Amino acid sequence: MRRSTARNIAIVLVIAALVAIVPGGGAAANVLLQAMYLVFLSTLWWFGAMMYRQHRVALYSLGDGRRAVLYSALAVAFLTLTASQKLWASSAGTIAWCVLLVASVYAALAVVWSARQY
Repeated sequence: MRRSTARNIAIVLVIAALVAIVPGGGAAANVLLQAMYLVFLSTLWWFGAMMYRQHRVALYSLGDGRRAVLYSALAVAFLTLTASQKLWASSAGTIAWCVLLVASVYAALAVVWSARQY
């Protein structure tokens, strides 16, 4: 085992011990997890804003109907990802989460596919 691998394993074990042993470690881990989730969603939002700015002319050339379908699909996907924790709490919610994400990806890909047929 290389030295860096052993060091990385030791770091993970120390962090796991802190979460398990220190009072309030579980709450701190939850706060850190929520912060990382917010960073992930913010990064997705920033990426979407940059893509919108770069491809604004192409988006307007889609027409109102296709653009509405595309924006709706993106909104449903974003809201579904935001509500993941609540939806995963039940089996029906998990199925709804999968259906919503698959439907939004399908709708977005259908718009892209129909726009490229010309």
